Amino acid sequence: MADTVLYEVSDGLATITLNRPEAMNALNIETKVALRDVVRSAAADDAVRAVLLTAAGERAFCVGQDLKEHIGLLAADRETGEGRTMSTVREHYNPIVRALAEAPKPVVAAVNGVAAGAGFGFALAADYRIVAETAAFNTSFAGVALTADSGVSWTLPRVVGPGRAADLLLFPRSIKAQEAYELGIANRVVPAAGLRAEAERTARALAEGPTVAYAALKEAMAYGLTHSLSETLEKEDELQARAGSSQDHGIAVQAFVDKEKPVYLGR
Repeated sequence: MADTVLYEVSDGLATITLNRPEAMNALNIETKVALRDVVRSAAADDAVRAVLLTAAGERAFCVGQDLKEHIGLLAADRETGEGRTMSTVREHYNPIVRALAEAPKPVVAAVNGVAAGAGFGFALAADYRIVAETAAFNTSFAGVALTADSGVSWTLPRVVGPGRAADLLLFPRSIKAQEAYELGIANRVVPAAGLRAEAERTARALAEGPTVAYAALKEAMAYGLTHSLSETLEKEDELQARAGSSQDHGIAVQAFVDKEKPVYLGR
């Protein structure tokens, strides 16, 4: 695996670290391929019960597409007429966002700095965002004459509402951490020095939790956003039956009766 993305699994927690701090963790092809592969691996690995997505350095979580590489690829496309440059959305961004959003386990993003373009999209695809007080978000797409990708056209309106999403997409600007919290983009804002420790504490708590129930909660919320109340109630019935038959549910009920802290198995 490329060293532009680091991957570690410990006690049920998979930690994925974007590792190009000198380039503000911009996404060149090598990084996108590595990130896609490790996110897919974490999502599919039954030994992984939670995922922490973070980045090296202090300046940036991820500033999106590596525009220096992008310029060269566009020039090559003009020469060959193949138009392959923008296939990165289909080949890289879409699989990454699907794997994060659809993983049957919680995903925490620790946003340490600027999250722009696809970097913003990856953060929004996580289930929970802990943000350094020095961090900021920017949609960026219109600023380089592009439309939204990395799921932003789906996630952002659902987080901040259609009106605010239109404003942020049509008029890209820096959204500081406190405003991001007020808009619902950040779930929690913490001092920069304590970000990693707080994010790891949160992610590890989730890794020790009832994984089947978390997976059902993710599926229920995603389903409810695009279906009627009646359909959603039926889905809740289906998912509750699944959660209720898990070993963790039995463990939780017994622990409640015994007035003890449950120790979940993740199944």
